[in-house]
Amino acid sequence: MYEKILVAVDHSDVTPRVLDAASGLAALSHGEVWVVHVRERETVGETGPLTPRESAEAAGTEVDSAVATLTQAGISAHGVVRDTVFGRAAREIIAEAKERGADVIVMGSRGRGDLAGLVLGSTAHKVIHLADRQVMVVR
Repeated sequence: MYEKILVAVDHSDVTPRVLDAASGLAALSHGEVWVVHVRERETVGETGPLTPRESAEAAGTEVDSAVATLTQAGISAHGVVRDTVFGRAAREIIAEAKERGADVIVMGSRGRGDLAGLVLGSTAHKVIHLADRQVMVVR
């Protein structure tokens, strides 16, 4: 079924439900879970430095907490933080899924409606359209 599961976490209120869904999938298939958090950086002007939107510590804490939750449930879990430019989180999630050989990507929706997701270009919406594997979006 799903031997390798990639879970994207993002500090949102839906993260516990995302972890529950991933834990359930992993338990059914005795799968391994990779937790990824994408830390986006914004550019200052066209040639300015990249400034992070969050600290490395906050990003690492998010991943460590998710891995601990899964491990306590008896799931084999690992974590990684990836850095990227603002607006490229979906591509980083997909790249991580490919690198890990993930069979499915599990991630949350921030609850935007279909129209808002299209207009705002939500990360989940982009992942669904760019992914070459199954994507589970948890609300």
